[in-house]
Amino acid sequence: MKGLLLVNSFLKTAKFGDLYRFFVNACKARGIALDVRSSDALYAPVGDFDAPDCDFVLFWDKDLRLGTRLEQCGRRLFNSVRTVELCDDKALTAEVLVASGVRTPLTLIAPKTYSNVGYTDSAFLTRAEDYLSYPYVIKHRCGSFGAQVFLARSRDEAAKICKDAGGNEVILQDFISESAGRDLRVNVVGNEICGVIYRYNDADFRSNITLGGKMKPFAPDRETAELALAAARAVGADYAGVDVLFGRDGPIVCEVNASPHFKTTYECTGIDLAEKIVGHIVQTLG
Repeated sequence: MKGLLLVNSFLKTAKFGDLYRFFVNACKARGIALDVRSSDALYAPVGDFDAPDCDFVLFWDKDLRLGTRLEQCGRRLFNSVRTVELCDDKALTAEVLVASGVRTPLTLIAPKTYSNVGYTDSAFLTRAEDYLSYPYVIKHRCGSFGAQVFLARSRDEAAKICKDAGGNEVILQDFISESAGRDLRVNVVGNEICGVIYRYNDADFRSNITLGGKMKPFAPDRETAELALAAARAVGADYAGVDVLFGRDGPIVCEVNASPHFKTTYECTGIDLAEKIVGHIVQTLG
């Protein structure tokens, strides 16, 4: 069996390199030849694309156009382009979770703006107050590691956050105060829970490890596990990192990550998600 690990051309930090090595080692252990290529290696004119010869693609990028080209050539992507699209855009994530009956914070999608315009009129924030009370969360629709997530405690703060977003479109979400500074990262592969970490940060409402959060292993209850599995199914994920909040009336899905950075999960739990994912690929392809 031959596989292609497709990675982003511009994310070349040690953190990403470590993650890619997990996959190389997991494939080697199963006798799978894994070709690691950055997206620019497949750079070609529109209409003149030649997909590499492989049995599967580990699609560890968000280049939807390139992923679509690969799928049109008959390559099986893990995860699919549609899954990556749904997870990368937090507005789409909220829509598909709500449509699937998965609990998620009340979400408003800000009106569309443009890169050379931004949010020059904050009238929509007045209407948002019909649904949300302060403080509430404002997120860029596309972002990672919690860096584009903000807490608005007043109209003035909300207006400034939106103005500072420039042309990045945002969503507004109910702030789950019971879960401030803490959440769960529930890793799902296939229809199985494969490692859960409890993340907490006493100095920030965001629990991300990248922002200084700490972690420890966690054993989820049945309701939390079933909710995470339902969220992964809703976006069609072969694997996912599901972020779950502690709500007053039970667990709530915050986000679903189609390319979860699982090195921290390994460090915390000893579970190798790369091995689990490669095993799922082998089982899926038969």
